[in-house]
Amino acid sequence: MLLQFAEPGVEIQMNHYAFLVDDDTFDRAYARLRDHGIVHWADPQMRRPGETNTEHGGRGVYFKDPAGHGLELITRPYL
Repeated sequence: MLLQFAEPGVEIQMNHYAFLVDDDTFDRAYARLRDHGIVHWADPQMRRPGETNTEHGGRGVYFKDPAGHGLELITRPYL
């Protein structure tokens, strides 16, 4: 898979992208978010900053890319 990002300032309609990952990948990605001080939330409404969720029997986290797109990492598919 190749995921390319536009430079900040390029006008693109904002979207939400969810990535289903295994637990090990989630742990490594979440550690990188924290280590780099990336603002993240447990919910798409951004009411639970600095947390993960346990929805759908797995774990999930939301954050934004530099252009403002909503990104989500989940360890279990939506039911």
